[in-house]
Amino acid sequence: MVIEEVKSPLLKKQFLEVARVIYKNDKNWVCPLDTDVEAIFDPEKNNFHQHGKCTRWILKSDKGELIGRIAAFINEKKAYQYDQPTGGIGFFECINDTKASELLFDTAKKWLQDSGMAAMDGPINFGENDIFWGLLVEGFTQPSFGMNYHLPYYKDLFENYGFVKLYEQITNHLEVNKPFPERFTKIAEWVANKPGYTFEYLQIKNFEKYASDFAEIYNDAWKDFEKFVPINKHTILESFNKMKVIMDEKLIWFAYINGEPASFIVILPDANQMIKSFSGKLGIVEKLKFAYYRWKGVTRMRAIVMGTKQAYQKHGLESALFIKLKEYVLPLNQYKELELSWVGDFNDKMLSIHQATGATFGKKHLTMRKIF
Repeated sequence: MVIEEVKSPLLKKQFLEVARVIYKNDKNWVCPLDTDVEAIFDPEKNNFHQHGKCTRWILKSDKGELIGRIAAFINEKKAYQYDQPTGGIGFFECINDTKASELLFDTAKKWLQDSGMAAMDGPINFGENDIFWGLLVEGFTQPSFGMNYHLPYYKDLFENYGFVKLYEQITNHLEVNKPFPERFTKIAEWVANKPGYTFEYLQIKNFEKYASDFAEIYNDAWKDFEKFVPINKHTILESFNKMKVIMDEKLIWFAYINGEPASFIVILPDANQMIKSFSGKLGIVEKLKFAYYRWKGVTRMRAIVMGTKQAYQKHGLESALFIKLKEYVLPLNQYKELELSWVGDFNDKMLSIHQATGATFGKKHLTMRKIF
């Protein structure tokens, strides 16, 4: 076997090609867009390069066949928050061969050790955790846009190398046309009509305002979670602009109490239903197809993230946001399913909200750690 660090245009293409080789016979897999994967490794498109570094490798058999890949990265803002300096690995793909996976893991491990790291988390992203994050271990069905998909044997490859579970990421599914439980609806309608409580959907022309509101809510909501690093407005605007091509403004809602940003939910149409046949490419033909599918519409949505300021977490704002969403969605007679993804098993409050809506289990991903 031969492992090569990706440092040329040819190796970049082969890095992308590895996934197409691994999943060529899997009908559920949806190839991420090549441009989205490459953007992670481009300092001009990913601001995490301002406070970190990354690299990647491809693995070939002795015959020159593509059999694996891996990326490694260090986020300086998070690496030193743990008991031991911790980097990350991601974009891992490999044939069902322990020696091949060990060579990939060993190579990433050495690079991280040479940079002072004593552990690695994976599979994670060199960016926010809303995309390319976690190892799929349950629910091997077609993934929604940005969600990692893996083959069942990947779990064994990670565990055999010594990775252990840090936490689970739970994804639940909600049938759009199924009525909410009665108690949930009563609370939601009562909250939605309270004096001083207002609700509005995002408007693209006011991206700056909503990016600021998002940051204010998000950083307050998660400030007490272990190892939390505040998100900045620039990162949010970067994400909003990436979402713009598939965004439906009326699927992204904010709640305000006496004018103060208090809660939000960000939902996107599932672009994977549009790009499944593209095989990761986005040329002229694919762009025309995408425009058609975008006009025609898809049947699934994905809730990317929800957040509520700590002072308002028992006010039922999340319930009211779901009601506002449903008031828009139901008359469309288009969407059939809402994927609520993904919530860490440590986030009891959000999991309780999922349960209150009547959502059912969909998928489970793991974030894992290997201490050197």
